[in-house]
Amino acid sequence: MPENNKEKINMVTCTAPVNIAVIKYWGKRNEELILPINSSLSVTLHQDQLKTTTTIATSRSFQEDRIWLNGKEEDITHPRLQSCLREIRRLARKRRNDGEIGLDSASLSHKVHICSVNNFPTAAGLASSAAGFACLVYTLARVFGVEGELSGIARQGSGSACRSMYGGFVQWIMGKKDDGKDSLAQQVATETHWPELRILVLVVSLAERKPIGSTSGMQTSVQTSCLLQHRAESIVTGRMADMIEAVRKRDFTAFAELTMKDSNQFHATCLDTYPPIFYLSSVSQQVISLVHRYNRHYEETRVAYTFDAGPNAVIFILQQHVPEFVQLVQHFFPSDTNRGQFIKGLPVNSVSLSEDLKQAIGLEPMSKGISYIISTKVGPGPCVVEDSTLYLLGSDGFPKKTA
Repeated sequence: MPENNKEKINMVTCTAPVNIAVIKYWGKRNEELILPINSSLSVTLHQDQLKTTTTIATSRSFQEDRIWLNGKEEDITHPRLQSCLREIRRLARKRRNDGEIGLDSASLSHKVHICSVNNFPTAAGLASSAAGFACLVYTLARVFGVEGELSGIARQGSGSACRSMYGGFVQWIMGKKDDGKDSLAQQVATETHWPELRILVLVVSLAERKPIGSTSGMQTSVQTSCLLQHRAESIVTGRMADMIEAVRKRDFTAFAELTMKDSNQFHATCLDTYPPIFYLSSVSQQVISLVHRYNRHYEETRVAYTFDAGPNAVIFILQQHVPEFVQLVQHFFPSDTNRGQFIKGLPVNSVSLSEDLKQAIGLEPMSKGISYIISTKVGPGPCVVEDSTLYLLGSDGFPKKTA
């Protein structure tokens, strides 16, 4: 590549994680700024299994801002995308105007090319928008030399994206101000805090499109569900405090029971919405039954489930119990695929199940109910990719051609 081209294109690549809420966010008090009606708390999943990668290039030769998502060019004028771009550029100009060194004033007006991919299928029903907007904001900040608190900007792209700006265990403080400046994410504990904790994502077969999207679902719940208002005003504050204490003490029983109760209550608010919203499927209900029967058999809480706005189960479990529980899932949700394809991510040892345990569970196997399991753990927040061979844009600032 000619030397003069190198000077023209500034390029940065970063990755960002998916997060799973254990105290749920459902409902906004301000749609435009994405301000929630209650605080929430999530666990960041490891990027070795689940991440978004984003490359952003700037150049005076670019004619317009452009974005490619998972190999397809998308509309850059989407209001939430524009909000993130506008805020990062505003902060960059403020830094320049404040006399901070190292900022090329001309480059602030350059157009951007954004290319972003997920390493997990969209059909997995995981919150790709959280990882996507967190990665967008983190990468833009690196490109334009912006430092400091970024979760408030990521929140304006997708509410839960603010929690993906940190690794480990993260709370999103709802805040009180009308301008949203105090509605920010904050790390509660790092990704190394609870090394024995494991997460299994049970991806339901033939994941259909949600019957109703999260944004419109939230709006209807806020308008019609008395239970949602009661939850936000009277329950979540106490649960947040209890959950933070459970995480800090690594108290799995307390963590697991709070997680399941909050998931159940979230879906109860969906049923209390008018007309009701059904996100759980018959497979989801069977997983819930399996977890409770398993815990009852051992007379202790060994496994917890949580469900977002979809049928897929996210299971929290301590490392030593993973092989047996995965074998149970495979027994009660037999799949056509062999074990190697059924379990993706962190390897899981094979064990044999006792007849006593299978009889104690006492469920009828549900054929092809679960497509596969993603085995993962708690992971870090966004990071910069140094290896230029992993960049998604070529030296011309356009997506690399894939073979």
